[in-house]
Formats: sequence, structure tokens, C-alpha cells
Amino acid sequence: MLSIVIITKNEAHIIGNTLQSIQGISDDIIIVDSGSTDDTIAICKKFNTRIIETSWDGYGPTKNKGIAAAKYDWIFSLDADEAVDEELHQTLLQLKPVEVNTVYRLRRRSFFCNKLIRYGVWGDDKTTRIFNRNNASWDDAAVHENIIYNKPENLIELRSGCLLHYTVHNLTDYSTKTISYARLNAKKYYQQGKKAGFIKLYLSPTFSFLQYYVFKLGFLDGWEGFLICKTNAWYTFMKYVFLREMNKKGENAV
Repeated sequence: MLSIVIITKNEAHIIGNTLQSIQGISDDIIIVDSGSTDDTIAICKKFNTRIIETSWDGYGPTKNKGIAAAKYDWIFSLDADEAVDEELHQTLLQLKPVEVNTVYRLRRRSFFCNKLIRYGVWGDDKTTRIFNRNNASWDDAAVHENIIYNKPENLIELRSGCLLHYTVHNLTDYSTKTISYARLNAKKYYQQGKKAGFIKLYLSPTFSFLQYYVFKLGFLDGWEGFLICKTNAWYTFMKYVFLREMNKKGENAV
């Protein structure tokens, strides 16, 4: 059996879709909410969920709170803006993991305001989300968290079905989220002792745009593909701008 862990904050616009898509997969759905002020919790209560209201300690630590409270050792970590398609739903119903070091990687298809993005930054996306908590957990990263293992993992890719990632629902939210991630990642780099030199500031954003828009065919997704690739380059630039300011003035400079 799987326990499903979802972290939330002000996800009323999407969490109902997420929870509807996973009905029947598990009898243990854990919501870890870090201070929602909208109807997120009210919506979650309409489904068969357990709700943990807590402080925000970064992505990794907050997810680990849900893992610690899970009924089962096998964990399916799901984001609040994701859903399970019907094919993946059936695959998960039949999944019977045995070896404690086995982890499962899922295919993910991302949407920009309900348009499926097939190429560029979001194309060919795969993410590891199912693991046993006796061998795996999230690291302490505030952003871009990774799974850490007690012993070498046996990675299996599930080829049937996809996660559906509704990552952008309006342009204002997309812009705000991009800046927030840039700031958080800059802080992560600062704590690791990294620097922001000329190459990182000016060449990395340019390379990012060319890589995803040209070589990974982002242009085939139309104006949305251009915007995503351009925004990703802007994110890269701002990340290093913030890091440079932190290197000059300290962690709380931005």
C-alpha cells in the first residue's frame, strides 16, 4: 500500500483536481499545509485526507513531516498542482513494490494555462516520486529538493501513464513564482559558498535560452514555448544577480 503526501499553501484553485485524480489509489492521503488562507483546507476536508497544519520549513523538510506521519512505508510524493492520468492511476493500483531500496520514476507532462507543452524546458520530463521511507527521504534543501538514500537505490521507470503538471494558471503567478524560486536558489548557492561571476551572470542565461528554445525545440510550442524559455533564462540571470548581492551584503540582502 502507498501513502500519498502532498504539501500545500493556498492551492484552492487546483487541489480539488489533484485529489479527485488519486481517489481509490490509497486510503492514506496526507496534506501538509503551511498556512493556507484560502479554501485549501476546506476542500481537502471534502476528500478522505489527513491534514497536518504546520510552519513552512522549506520544501524538503516540509515534505518529510508528511512522510513521518504516513500510515505506510511506501510513499508517493505528489505536488499540489499535479494530477494522475487514468493510465497511471491503473498502474499505481496494480503496483506492488517489494524491495526496500526500489524507487519509481514517473513521466510528467506539463501544462501552461491548460496548453500541453511538449518541448523545451518542460519536455521529456521525468521525476522520482515513489520510494520506501526506510531507505529514502528528502534532503533539507529549501528549493529544488532531492531524495537521499540510505543504501543504493534500484531505479524503475514506470512507462504507463503520466503525472499531469498544471504548473502555470496565469502570467502573474508565473512571474511571481519565478522570482521566488530564483531568490530561494540563490540563497541555497550562497550557503554552499558559490559565487556569481561574469560567465554565470551573462553567459549562463544566454546558453539556457539557446539550449531549450533552439536545440530542444521549444519554438515548436509557439509563443508559450518562447515565453517559457525566455522566462527560464530570466530565472537563471536573476538567480545569479541575487547570489551576487548576497556575496556582497550577506544572505538577507535580497
